[in-house]
Amino acid sequence: MHRVAVLAVPPVKPFDLSMPSVLLEAVESGGGPGYEVTVCTAVPGTLAASGGIGVVVGRGLEVVAAADTVIVPSTASRHDAEPAALDALRAAAAAGKRIASICSGAFVLAQAGLLDGRTATTHWALAEELQRAFPAVRVDANRLFAQDGRIVTGAGSAAGLDLCLYLIDADYGAAAANAAARAAVVTPVRHGGQAQFVRTPLPDRTGSPLDEARSWALQHLDRPISLPELAERARVSVRTLTRRFTAETGVTPFEWLLQQRLLRARELLETTGLTVDQVADRSGLGSAESLRQHLNRRLGMSPAAYRSSFARRR
Repeated sequence: MHRVAVLAVPPVKPFDLSMPSVLLEAVESGGGPGYEVTVCTAVPGTLAASGGIGVVVGRGLEVVAAADTVIVPSTASRHDAEPAALDALRAAAAAGKRIASICSGAFVLAQAGLLDGRTATTHWALAEELQRAFPAVRVDANRLFAQDGRIVTGAGSAAGLDLCLYLIDADYGAAAANAAARAAVVTPVRHGGQAQFVRTPLPDRTGSPLDEARSWALQHLDRPISLPELAERARVSVRTLTRRFTAETGVTPFEWLLQQRLLRARELLETTGLTVDQVADRSGLGSAESLRQHLNRRLGMSPAAYRSSFARRR
């Protein structure tokens, strides 16, 4: 079982604090839970939280020392985290543990010196502040999450969902990440960066005409899909489709289709005994050679190596 310490640095956001448990504890491996998630803090007790409420955390920093992964959620202590918490993070990094942050949790990692010389992200509205306060950090405000070595940083609070699914994918594969996303009723893979949110305000409600086109495409990944077909499903012109698609997802329609095909191929490799040729055909990648090239380019693994690794973990 993979042990995860969620390190609360008060004042905390309850949503961010509970998010890792909601997603990670939905993962099963070998007939049992894939993760053991424990919330801890430097001084156990009732912690201040947003919304004028208090959060009781009963475990201390010994949880960090025993963990395989440490996640630091959002905090209002962007420049004055507890020294004991910073020391615990430094010790965890020195021991080779994976360390992640959600939103302003990146400031805590930066205070501990863990982001020096690394690429990191945070909420786009805090990116300039992070860069000014910690000039040794390479801040990339256009990412939903960024991994640099054993350090993974996430953007705004909702991007913590993407980060947790990314961790599940890395540990247990695409099928496990998709299952966790379904259990939490969230999008399994949200491609693109924060720029789609920085440029324009989030809409008050969903219901884009492109939703129907994307849903249709996911049901027909095993066949060629053209831009005119997608545009017809969305009832817009090809030009409008391309513009809106990029604005809504952060990537072009062709790039989105390729990402979805690769995700389908990975899940088939993990969960079926289909040959590589059959997997390539059912995911719409055409040939085994095409699948090998794309998988190597994205993950640095052949289909056989990917199947050997993640099918065994399931």
